[in-house]
Amino acid sequence: MRTEQTETLERLLPYLERARRFSGWDFSGLEVRKLEPGPAWDYPALVREHARDRHAVLDMGTGGGELLSKLRGGLPARVVATEEWVVNAPIAYRRLTSLGIHLIWCRSFQLPFSDASFDLVLNRHEELEPHEVARVLRPAGRIVTQQVGKENWRELRGCFPRMTDFGDLFGEYSRGFEAAGLDVTTSLQHIYRVAYQSLGDVVFMLAVTPWTVPGFDLERDLEALLALEAGCKTEDGLVLTESRFLIIAEKAVR
Repeated sequence: MRTEQTETLERLLPYLERARRFSGWDFSGLEVRKLEPGPAWDYPALVREHARDRHAVLDMGTGGGELLSKLRGGLPARVVATEEWVVNAPIAYRRLTSLGIHLIWCRSFQLPFSDASFDLVLNRHEELEPHEVARVLRPAGRIVTQQVGKENWRELRGCFPRMTDFGDLFGEYSRGFEAAGLDVTTSLQHIYRVAYQSLGDVVFMLAVTPWTVPGFDLERDLEALLALEAGCKTEDGLVLTESRFLIIAEKAVR
């Protein structure tokens, strides 16, 4: 006899299989609709703006190099990218090398670069250590970073108590940059609701971001997923909160 659990597993397994084949950070096939206005800032436009008159750029955690490759035309000749994930690094290398961008496989907390190597550091959703960023920046150099905020996917916490709590990164990074001698010139936060087309899309995201719910397992977490669907499903889809913040900081000339 077929049960609700069996039917749900069959419904969700294709999304898990798709996640197992996932590489790079291209989410173009994912259907997510904003129900409220997203962040007021335009990260790619900000990158182009702050890249003017710069000579050496570092992109931290470039993923598969998808965004950086699109921004290449507005960047100076010397561009270096880092990527830690062993799956993404080869993809980024193939995509970026032909564009004259060097790819370094490394962690972001300990950057393998000399002091004052770059006059612009870019970071979109990658971990960072403020003092390490400040170390590799030249005087008058800038960091432009967009990050995921504390309230992101807050609806999951009631269903997944083990969901990772990264704390107040907005405050931590802002204070960290200032402690490292940088002047924070822009600090913005934005929270908005989005609709995922189905629970399967959420399963896909949980599978490709294993740090969100450590040890996520479709069968073991099936009841939690059903509870999430029951609590968040609307006519628009599965509605979740998303949160982003932007910080721009500059190293003083002393």
